[in-house]
Amino acid sequence: MNPHNKSVEELKQIASQVRRDIVRMVHAVNSGHPGGSLGCTDYLVALYFRVMNHNPAFNMNGNGEDLFFLSNGHISPVWYSVLARSGYFEVNELATFRKLNSRLQGHPATEEGLPGVRVASGSLGQGLSVAVGAAQAKKLNQDNNLVYVLMGDGELEEGQVWEAAMYAAHHKVDNIIATIDLNGQQIDGSTEEVMSLGNLRAKFEAFGWTVLEGNGNELEQLLPVLENAKNETGKGKPVIILMHTEMGYGVDFMMGSHKWHGVAPNDEQLEKALQQLQVQEASDY
Repeated sequence: MNPHNKSVEELKQIASQVRRDIVRMVHAVNSGHPGGSLGCTDYLVALYFRVMNHNPAFNMNGNGEDLFFLSNGHISPVWYSVLARSGYFEVNELATFRKLNSRLQGHPATEEGLPGVRVASGSLGQGLSVAVGAAQAKKLNQDNNLVYVLMGDGELEEGQVWEAAMYAAHHKVDNIIATIDLNGQQIDGSTEEVMSLGNLRAKFEAFGWTVLEGNGNELEQLLPVLENAKNETGKGKPVIILMHTEMGYGVDFMMGSHKWHGVAPNDEQLEKALQQLQVQEASDY
């Protein structure tokens, strides 16, 4: 069902194109969240072009395919770009990002019927609960496909995440692969300053999860972790990946600072970013 099975080099080219989309989308409306979007680009490109069994001929119920839920919905630019580039809707629709009556709202929504989006998100802390429910539904339907969900690290300050983590382990929801974007930054500063997350590996292991860890900005390291995660499903425990990324990855002046969590580049900064994000055959919308 998945029409994509790209090489690592092809994935890197797609990731650069997606990063170009991100900075252009946010710049065009002087609004949006480039930092986390750039940091999670490699992960989403890997999922949609290599790892997931998914169908761009979108069906809301998702029977017979893998599902993905974006919990940290503010990084919608990267998801919209990846959905468009993998065939869910026309790439030129990216030009409507955050505009009135657009299907590409600042946070993903279902009201406008955008293909690929199965739940509104951006109210942080809810995505894991939704994904666990979807994974249980697949078990009830005897559907052997998997459910993926991405969360931000600052999002773990929400109590609902830990309720869902406890629930998933108790009910042996072993067809879910959750990922935490560990960039150490949130809107008000570093996660260490705002509310230290402590030892996440120890916490999730104590909650009864299988925990994997890896670099989310190096595809050669990320792809094996994603494959290992798939191999760990079906063993009675939910699976989580602690994915280390750098906010703003790919654009040097955005990297590593919470200040680019929700700020758009100006004209000069956009040009500088695009110069750094080279693609052999750029196909900007």
